[in-house]
Amino acid sequence: MNERSGQRSVRSTKSAKEKSAGGSPGRGGPPAGRAAGTSAGGAGGGAGAAAGTAGTAGTAAGTVAGEAAEASRRARGAAARSRVRMTGKQRREQLLDVGRALFAERGFDATSVEEIAAKAGVSKPVVYEHFGGKEGLYAVVVDREMESLLDRVTSALTGGHPRELLEQAAFALLDYIDDSTDGFRILVRDSPVAQSTGTFASLISDIASQVEGILGVEFKNRGYDAKLAPMYSQALVGMVALTGQWWLDVRRPRKAEVVAHLVNLAWNGLDGLEQRPRLWTR
Repeated sequence: MNERSGQRSVRSTKSAKEKSAGGSPGRGGPPAGRAAGTSAGGAGGGAGAAAGTAGTAGTAAGTVAGEAAEASRRARGAAARSRVRMTGKQRREQLLDVGRALFAERGFDATSVEEIAAKAGVSKPVVYEHFGGKEGLYAVVVDREMESLLDRVTSALTGGHPRELLEQAAFALLDYIDDSTDGFRILVRDSPVAQSTGTFASLISDIASQVEGILGVEFKNRGYDAKLAPMYSQALVGMVALTGQWWLDVRRPRKAEVVAHLVNLAWNGLDGLEQRPRLWTR
């Protein structure tokens, strides 16, 4: 009995020591070891997750950058296709429209070939190819505006009493100023091209030649010297043109009222016209 009791005592003591050391080997070692393993494993898993997230973000950024590059490439391709689709005639008209707007807004000197090309979405050589430069483009714009205004005046003179013809001519000029403001501003602006060709003076002379016939007939009917009709027609057309330039800025009174006053001055001035006018100061 004593030997068995001693064996049980030894086993009990051994078991107590094992428990005191941290549990049985079959359950994975001491609690401190298990905690350290769990912490290390969690840290490793977190680092892996962070690395995975960074990789995903990098992939997404790469995708966005790729999509942006593709969109830019497509936009450039669309612009190039748009330029290719435009015929030479269409491109010429586009450049004329762009140049007309810039010349009216900024004037000839302040407008550059670079700006015209940029607005049209083309390179500078395209402008030179069509017009030889800024001067050539400007000259075409001016010629078109002069032709447009002269056509208006000529078409407006449909006949009738001489006073009615004066009204028609004055209305035609003010209608052009009202409808083609950019064109009129170009015609009256100073530029090297305009100065060399006398653009505005030439325009006034061309319109005055239309009015000259009206005044010539009226001068004969009133017994005046018909040879003076060209000078009077220049004076009348110049008066209307300069008044129209003033009216373009103030926009009052209304157009019909402006025409009425202009014709009143011209026509009633003719009523009191002296056949041989004399200066009072000399």
